[in-house]
Amino acid sequence: MKKYKKIVRLIPLDQRRFKFLYIVSLLLIFCLFGRLVKLQVFNASDLQRKARLIQSSKTNALKKRRAIVDRNNRLIAYDKSLYKLWAHPKYFNFPGDSINRVRSIEEVTQKLSSILDIQGEILLSKFNSKMSGIKLLDKISEENAEKIKNLQISGLDLFKYSQRYYPQGELYSNLVGFVNDENIASAGLELHLDNQIKVFNKSNLIKRGGDGTPLPDNSAPGDFISDYKSLGLTIDSKLQKASFNALSKQVSKWKAKKGFAIVMDVNNGRILSLVTFPSYDPNKFWQYNSELFRGWYSQDLFEPGSTFKPINLALALEEKVIQKDGVVEDTGEITVGGWTLSNWDKKGNGYIDYPKVLQVSSNVGMVKIMQNLDPKIYWDWLKNLGINKNLETDLFESTAGQLKRKDLFVNQSIEPAVTSFGKGFSISPLKLVQLHAALANGGFAVTPHVTSTFKERVNKYPKKQFFSNEVSKIVLEWMESVVDKGSGSGVKIEGYRIAGKTGTSQKALNGSYTSKKVCSFVATLPVNDPKYAVLVVVDEPSKSFAYGSTVAVPVAKEIIESLIVIEKIPPMIKDHGMIVKKP
Repeated sequence: MKKYKKIVRLIPLDQRRFKFLYIVSLLLIFCLFGRLVKLQVFNASDLQRKARLIQSSKTNALKKRRAIVDRNNRLIAYDKSLYKLWAHPKYFNFPGDSINRVRSIEEVTQKLSSILDIQGEILLSKFNSKMSGIKLLDKISEENAEKIKNLQISGLDLFKYSQRYYPQGELYSNLVGFVNDENIASAGLELHLDNQIKVFNKSNLIKRGGDGTPLPDNSAPGDFISDYKSLGLTIDSKLQKASFNALSKQVSKWKAKKGFAIVMDVNNGRILSLVTFPSYDPNKFWQYNSELFRGWYSQDLFEPGSTFKPINLALALEEKVIQKDGVVEDTGEITVGGWTLSNWDKKGNGYIDYPKVLQVSSNVGMVKIMQNLDPKIYWDWLKNLGINKNLETDLFESTAGQLKRKDLFVNQSIEPAVTSFGKGFSISPLKLVQLHAALANGGFAVTPHVTSTFKERVNKYPKKQFFSNEVSKIVLEWMESVVDKGSGSGVKIEGYRIAGKTGTSQKALNGSYTSKKVCSFVATLPVNDPKYAVLVVVDEPSKSFAYGSTVAVPVAKEIIESLIVIEKIPPMIKDHGMIVKKP
């Protein structure tokens, strides 16, 4: 049987239809190409940004600061997490409501008022004609913020931020300082050690897959752990409070301009307490005069007066221009370079030994002692002590002391004469503490500091030595006689060997001395095993009979009594006529 093939007749394609399909195809190709160019060229950066948002999450930390704690980990400053509440009335919607339903402002404020314990009328008054972006409240606690979140009301936004808080108020303000409302360090350690207190994160970006799963990258272990270590201070809060109470009471009693008190370990420079008065509440810093924000104990200079006499005696001993058992004639007045210099009481004391010079605070005796020392050598000693240098410390930037030019000091005999009893030059209270610490620890320079991690060059070997060990011991014993028999007797405490020296210096203005005074007292204890230096400075007491012995000594005694208890310093006891240390 024959098979027949089906014959299909080919009909030519209609030219109009062919052109239409061709044009449509070209248009589609051009559209696809244009879309590709748009995505690859014009929208590339935007698409990359969107991709990164999907593929990675940014862990933005708050602008946090480390907590500041004392040596016993008591809080001095810390960051408190607070919230701001913003309202968008056009989106007000409760859980379970239909999407299109918008709740009234009254309904929302009613729920908020019960949580925040604020009258609904007060909240309502904060709303205006705006339908979005209304700031309702600030400084909302974490507890209340969590309650607001649990309401799940659409149209309410909580913005978390960090605020610095100082739980001990004015007790530490002159030392620690504060940060302002914009979280910017503005005074004290907060400003001076800002980079050490700020918290820095090593990394803040983590890659994720399409389902949100974290993907491995080049991050090192621990990169996403924030560093929230505290800044530890050497300060003891109990001693700080005792010092503050003693100082503030005395400054108020004598109607003085200001006062300063410090307790320092003479062997390493660690400061156990540092207070000034008047002070301020750093939580309400805007209510106070900015003058209170200064660390004047390291930035202001004063003439140390008689508290510098022990330093001068040490220099005379070092240069062997006096002997330990020598005497000097105190005539009450002495003329130097045409100037008449006298004792504070205008009276002479006759022939007295060097401990007696300190006990009666003889200016004439000191002038005669230091006249034995070549002015060139004397000036070189003062420079070597760093009188005109800054202290390298972790406190406020210190101001360098003022010392006369060497040529003036050498050629004008009045200059070394007045320097012998602590006038004619100026130093900061902090520098005076350092010098007396050197007298106490065997002659070595230490730098006053308050942070437990502070590393200072002068405490690294080799240490700089101001005085010999032998000279230091001699002068310290002479200073002990001031407490036993002289102007520092008000600080005497039964069972404890305390060395000290009072100071009362007039303040200079435009080259002339005024009636305004600076009263001071420096003490070292215990003399048998020196460990602590205490300095009290009271500026411009306005009542009569204001001297170091009447104004500064009582403050020092209260501080020392607290120090003995807090540091558990054992007393000395007598055993068969000998003084021994109580076990």
